[in-house]
Amino acid sequence: MGAELLEFKTTPVGEINSTVERIRQTFWTAKTRNVQFRIKQLRKLYWAIEDNKQLILDACKKDLGKGFFETMIAEIAWVQNDIIYVTNNLAKWCKDESAPDISLANKFMRPKIRKDPLGMVLVIGAFNFPLQLSFGPMVGAISGGNTVILKPSENSPRSAMVMQKIMQESLDPDCYTCIQGSIPEMKVLLEEKWDKIFFTGSATVGKIITKAAAPHLTPVVLELGGRNPAIVTRKADVALAARRLLWAKTMNAGQVCISHNYTLVDKEVLDQFVEELKRGLTEFFPKGAKASEDYGRMVNTGSFNRVKKMLDGTTGKIVAGGTVDAEDLFIEPTVIVITDTEDSLMRDESFGPLMPVLGVDNLDQAIHIANKTHETPLGVYAFGSKDETDKVLASTRSGGASINDGMFHGTIGTLAFGGVGDSGSGSYRGKASFDTFVHHRSITHTPGWIESMLKARYPPFAGTNKYGQLSKMLLQKPNFDREGNQKLGWITWIFTLGTGGYFRGASRALILAGMAVLIRVLMDRRTMNGILGKD
Repeated sequence: MGAELLEFKTTPVGEINSTVERIRQTFWTAKTRNVQFRIKQLRKLYWAIEDNKQLILDACKKDLGKGFFETMIAEIAWVQNDIIYVTNNLAKWCKDESAPDISLANKFMRPKIRKDPLGMVLVIGAFNFPLQLSFGPMVGAISGGNTVILKPSENSPRSAMVMQKIMQESLDPDCYTCIQGSIPEMKVLLEEKWDKIFFTGSATVGKIITKAAAPHLTPVVLELGGRNPAIVTRKADVALAARRLLWAKTMNAGQVCISHNYTLVDKEVLDQFVEELKRGLTEFFPKGAKASEDYGRMVNTGSFNRVKKMLDGTTGKIVAGGTVDAEDLFIEPTVIVITDTEDSLMRDESFGPLMPVLGVDNLDQAIHIANKTHETPLGVYAFGSKDETDKVLASTRSGGASINDGMFHGTIGTLAFGGVGDSGSGSYRGKASFDTFVHHRSITHTPGWIESMLKARYPPFAGTNKYGQLSKMLLQKPNFDREGNQKLGWITWIFTLGTGGYFRGASRALILAGMAVLIRVLMDRRTMNGILGKD
């Protein structure tokens, strides 16, 4: 018989300060600076996740109604893949970098950039993907050489306890530990001085985190959310757009920060799009979403009531779904055709399986509505021709974007993931996870023998030619004129034939060569005609 899920237990408030101090003192021992130590810790974490796989599956099922497939793909394999990628590349990432494009004189100082650990990091996880959004950033913090305290979301209590168990079984307790709790425990944690805080959650709580970090000038990474738009033009593959957006909105019962919040559809294809959504729902859930083992539930009563209130307040027409069950925390995937940009489903982020669809006259109107609804959402999703999708990218801002798909950019482990503006700040995943949790420290080494060359930097300066001496060593000459046009060096001119570009130069060379051949042929024909006595 396998292990059973533990009941959620908060960390005693009186123990938090001493735990934080212990983790802080460990950092100053330089224990976590050793790259091989970090790699070994991450590898142990990988196997602890593997050994507790069934507990993770059980916890996610009880916390969120997640099925086997979704938990394996978006939680377990997700984090394990991150660990493998990071450990395979960490030694390379940690190496010092030489400063680029420096003068000959500066080369003697061996300027370089070192990737130093930041110190002690607080990672605050989210409930919707408890393992992914807690262990994911923690992997980056460990890879950067920091000591880490993880505060999982209490809203996924069983998953939080499994993560604590995994950390206790695999990681050095003096370097990495887990603190459980809600508002009282969080308040104590935020009173401490951290070297970085990583938070995933709502914008409301993000403001509280930022305000608490400000007195200590602690940098904060915020992974928030937004009213993300999807746009479907008349030139789009409507059936494909509906299928892909339905996938994005039904995962985790819509509790995904980067899924689209609403869809703007050209009126010419609006009816077709709605019918394709209906067809997709029947295909995805042949026995209905409630009976499906693959469809999740709202995380708690508060989330259920909030999403239901948005649905109750809409003036739109429900064309598919709409069934709710408070006792089961079930909200059916629901398609609503709306006509008002101020509808309750547009004003706020639903963070649930609601799919409002609004008809638009053209792409320009869609872009205008998207920008007016939220200037800096976490994601933008455009379906249409290349010219149309290029226009959407050029005319909007967002943390990321998926063209002809829903939220796919957020699933690629080597792409930096993060928001912009009020959808978040900072990023992680892949190498970005490492870079987020290190300080790029610039270092030089000035040898003693070079002192004779440096005498010009010392006072007195007035009445001397010291500036002239230094300028010969350090000043660069501009490669552009007063109009901002780039000047061509003689070597560049030769290879580009004065065009400024190597491809254009090659094209010009081919044209000139062709002309030369033509002239030679004409001259040879004229010579032969002269020999033969022809005109």
